[in-house]
Amino acid sequence: MIANHLLFQLASGEVFGQDQPIALKLLGSERSLQALEGVAMELEDSLYPLLREVSIGIDPYEVFEDADWALLIGAKPRGPGMERAALLDINGQIFADQGKALNTVASPNVKVIVVGNPCNTNALICIKNAPNIPAKNFHALTRLDENRAKCQLALKAGVFYDKVSNMTIWGNHSTTQVPDFLNAKIDGRPVKEVIKDTKWLEEEFTMTVQNRGGVLIQKWGRSSAASTSVSIVDAIKSLVTPTPEGDWFSSGVYTTGNPYGIAEDIVFSMPCRSKGDGDYELVSDVLMDDFLWERIKKTEAELLAEKKCVAHLTGEGIAFCDLREDTMLPGEM
Repeated sequence: MIANHLLFQLASGEVFGQDQPIALKLLGSERSLQALEGVAMELEDSLYPLLREVSIGIDPYEVFEDADWALLIGAKPRGPGMERAALLDINGQIFADQGKALNTVASPNVKVIVVGNPCNTNALICIKNAPNIPAKNFHALTRLDENRAKCQLALKAGVFYDKVSNMTIWGNHSTTQVPDFLNAKIDGRPVKEVIKDTKWLEEEFTMTVQNRGGVLIQKWGRSSAASTSVSIVDAIKSLVTPTPEGDWFSSGVYTTGNPYGIAEDIVFSMPCRSKGDGDYELVSDVLMDDFLWERIKKTEAELLAEKKCVAHLTGEGIAFCDLREDTMLPGEM
């Protein structure tokens, strides 16, 4: 579902611009190959002037060849009774294999956006299995969380969504994620000056954003597809379009060398800016208080625990899994 929405946005020129031809290479499985053939037929029949090629395959070493962008969407959902550690292991093996394929055949400067959950740790596994690709080129998608947070602040303040800026999601794409209202702004003013209800910000706002994906599944019976597709487009656009002066965006990126004191060698959502060249830099001028830092440390601890669970997939020894809380990822079930 996510891929179906996304592919037509990519083919239309909405993402990379109206002067950028695009070739779409779709990676599937034996089970999904026939469905992909149908999607390819629809893309061809849509006569997008920028779409130069649609190809499909099940071998990542063929599909990823010379790729400039890789959007890794597919992951196994967690079934009834499956432990989170088992899900990390099963999906981790998928992303280890895809990291190796990217490392071997993709463009040396390929940009990779990991959507399949648990996306932070899956992105870390990709990084560790693709040593020839800069670690900075890998992203875990937290833009949907950012968009959800902006929506809630706009609704509470009675303004339109484009009035909300400087919204950061810190940490893991799980229910430990930290939507940062301390640094966010509404119409150029700090959120806490516009929304004076601190209790609402610390409790209802934070929990609504953290649990939005799960609530959507309960309401609709499936995980988000259209809004996830939109957020992937937003994430790419944030890297290929200069960030507006004074603003930033959220992305799960490699922490080594970060200016905040967050543990190194994990993938952690942080505030980023881009010059529009596909690269980014971390934002250094952010405020930090005890409330925010305490929650950042909690989501950091979760990611460090996940990292231990997949040590056998990152070349760091024997895996040991001690996930004390089950912070179900939106869409994971």
